Amino acid sequence: MKVLVTGSAGFIGFHTVNQLLKDGFEVVGLDNINDYYSPQLKYARLKQAGIDQDEIKWYQPIRSKLNPSYSFVRMNLEDKQQLFSLFQAQNFDYVINLAAQAGVRYSIENPDVYIQSNILGFHYILEACRYFPPRHLVHASSSSVYGANAKIPFSEEDKVDTPVSLYAATKKSNELMAHSYSDLYKLSITCLRFFTVYGPWGRPDMAPMLFAKAITEGKPIKVFNNGEMERDFTYVGDIVTGVVRTTTTEFTGNSKYRVLNIGNGSPVNLMAFIDELERGLERVAVKNYLPMQAGDVPRTWASQEKLREITNYTPKVGLREGIAEFAAWFQTFYEPKILAG
Repeated sequence: MKVLVTGSAGFIGFHTVNQLLKDGFEVVGLDNINDYYSPQLKYARLKQAGIDQDEIKWYQPIRSKLNPSYSFVRMNLEDKQQLFSLFQAQNFDYVINLAAQAGVRYSIENPDVYIQSNILGFHYILEACRYFPPRHLVHASSSSVYGANAKIPFSEEDKVDTPVSLYAATKKSNELMAHSYSDLYKLSITCLRFFTVYGPWGRPDMAPMLFAKAITEGKPIKVFNNGEMERDFTYVGDIVTGVVRTTTTEFTGNSKYRVLNIGNGSPVNLMAFIDELERGLERVAVKNYLPMQAGDVPRTWASQEKLREITNYTPKVGLREGIAEFAAWFQTFYEPKILAG
């Protein structure tokens, strides 16, 4: 079975590729290695998978030196002709689309790139699946689609018509686009709403890495909403387990489209998260308390019932264990140049 993983140099993509290879799949990774955050971190992830930076060229697949079942190609999703050629040549059984322009706050500062990458890029993924249909397309949506939803836990049945950032709006748009393509062309599509993923090799623009970097350097960490925030922090290994199980789970009934939450199902207060990070790094954070940022929400909490029913997904890694794994990786790998935001 052959799987395309877009965003394969990214945080979740990197771990997803590794798990699929362990499970015996043939994997093609795709990423444009953009500079939203340090490309050196993305190249470092690729190196772990046997892909050398010096050998990467646009549109030319290269084979991993560590695993012959893995190849990587540098490409934008917006490169329609190149993307279609790849789909035609590879005949993918499954497509896991993790590529997107990420970041809630960044979408307020640079909205154009979100329309280009998240709307147009995803449109071309759908078009490629239309003409060269895989057995299943799994797409990364986001818990941000719930906006400032006051009902908890967040359920897939809740209304998601009031996003508070353009990033969230693009993710909701993706879900609507996916529904229309599934209905029109009978494509099997699942949109997974990710909840606050953390762990080794994480993104340097997200709180765990920002906090760890600042604590290590003895600099203040920014604690928004004066710490009165809760997040459904989910360890990346649990996320990947859910992604892979979802990808290989067949649909039942007439519908070929579904939206599923994927998280830990247990929100954690931000200050408790910081306490665990201080424990893992064996240092005390200097805290700078700030008001809520535009585009942020005070709480996220994923209902897991639908995903558990379909895939038997149950998160295994608790916060203390997950933070310990992250802190150990960070202390081993930490290098300011590579982990720059």
